[in-house]
Amino acid sequence: MNANAAATPTNAYRWAVVALLWVVAALNYLDRQVIYSLFPLLQNDLHVNSMQLGFLGTAFLWVYGCVSPFGGWLADRFARRKIILISLGIWSAVTLLRGMTHTYGQLLTAQALMGVSEACYLPAALAMIADYHGSSTRSRAVGLHQSGLYAGVVLGGFGGSWIGQHYGWHDVFYVLGCGGLLYLLVLLFALKEPPGRQSANEKINIAFVSSFKELFASRGFLMLVLANCFAAVAFWCIYTWLALFLFERFHVSLTMAGFSSTFYIQAASFAGILIGGWLADMWSRRSRHARAWTQAIGLMLAGPALLVAAMTGRWWLVMAGLASFGLGRGFFDCNLMPVACQVVPQRLRATAYGIFNFTSCLCGGVMAMAAGIVKDRVGLEPALQISAVFLVAGAGCLMLVKTHREDAVAAD
Repeated sequence: MNANAAATPTNAYRWAVVALLWVVAALNYLDRQVIYSLFPLLQNDLHVNSMQLGFLGTAFLWVYGCVSPFGGWLADRFARRKIILISLGIWSAVTLLRGMTHTYGQLLTAQALMGVSEACYLPAALAMIADYHGSSTRSRAVGLHQSGLYAGVVLGGFGGSWIGQHYGWHDVFYVLGCGGLLYLLVLLFALKEPPGRQSANEKINIAFVSSFKELFASRGFLMLVLANCFAAVAFWCIYTWLALFLFERFHVSLTMAGFSSTFYIQAASFAGILIGGWLADMWSRRSRHARAWTQAIGLMLAGPALLVAAMTGRWWLVMAGLASFGLGRGFFDCNLMPVACQVVPQRLRATAYGIFNFTSCLCGGVMAMAAGIVKDRVGLEPALQISAVFLVAGAGCLMLVKTHREDAVAAD
């Protein structure tokens, strides 16, 4: 199949792009998240404390965040297809490298390299989907792609902990690295560049610094960045520490902790993106604020639900709270890029998402490490409670985002 996009892609191929990238999204989050389900094994094997474990997550997030704006700029300047293929190939190789590590320092270095290699994917992929899908289907298309991230978290939590418990943590990384390299061969033949963009050998002349100045001059973009940072604090606290929280508080097995910390949230998040994507696409026909308001509704649901999960001692109530948290998170995730399309010009969409990653990962990384410090002193409950407050604050920011019609911004 030709690497260049057809002039007029069929509706079937537009959705095929979402399906192809869904698998890459699943690999993206599986490879980055699986390490958290292996914390008990790493702690025993590498003889590290909770703060050092937390810094494994922080190292990835900070490097990933710092490189993300540059990765987004590259995806706006060069062929998105090429950026996606290179990113997948490099992070799969780095995943294999993580399996070869034997000391904390080696693993920490590999985590940082993983942050560099994965930073280019999401801005390029979401901008590609936004290029293929107009305002009538954009939230649903982005939401379905984001469900791949949820699937990756579940597979990393359950599958990773199962393989780690039975075969050791090294083999987890070997399996995932080989899987990513094999799927790269599929994309080489199946994925095409969006219509109306440059060929694989062309580039768009977008200055790096001036693109930042243009984006940050927008009040709506600033409020969207702030809302995403508040949400990231809660999301990364959950991703990093929830499995260990359940393992220690309820004395369940490592496999059960890994499964319970991921499945209920991600299954509910999948339902959330379907409902939230449909609601936003339908509601946006009557109001240009619909997508941002759908996000705000999601965070207003997720915040109190997380607070319940952190404070109760009943297993079923924790699971119910986590499921409600996941539902609200789905509302938020499926509309982040669609709202950005109403705030920033089409030529800066990937750069904008790179900035989202940069700012949210810095905040999330701080929270991941801070929660480890708090855990050693008073436990994880206060960190989860603070995260719930940040979610509600994020909803308030979204209500202040000034949005425009998507077609008007795209023409800018």
